Amino acid sequence: MIGAILLLSGAFAIVYGSWRGYVAARSALVPFTREGDETRTLVEAAQPIRSRARVRLAVRNAGLSMIWLGVAMYGLYLATVGLAVTA
Repeated sequence: MIGAILLLSGAFAIVYGSWRGYVAARSALVPFTREGDETRTLVEAAQPIRSRARVRLAVRNAGLSMIWLGVAMYGLYLATVGLAVTA
């Protein structure tokens, strides 16, 4: 019974963590794939790289992506333990 619960919760964490990690990684790349407004691009180019809005947004979303992928990896661990308990 405990093995089945671990297996199901691990499978849920794998699916949900992978999906949210993909969404966060995709949104991290969006600011760099489109050019945006010319005036805003010129204003941001004059700023230091750590204070640019696009860079901060991309770094934040990349960090979120890594956290969600960590949740998915923990789900893999739960599923492995769940399979070991049932066997």
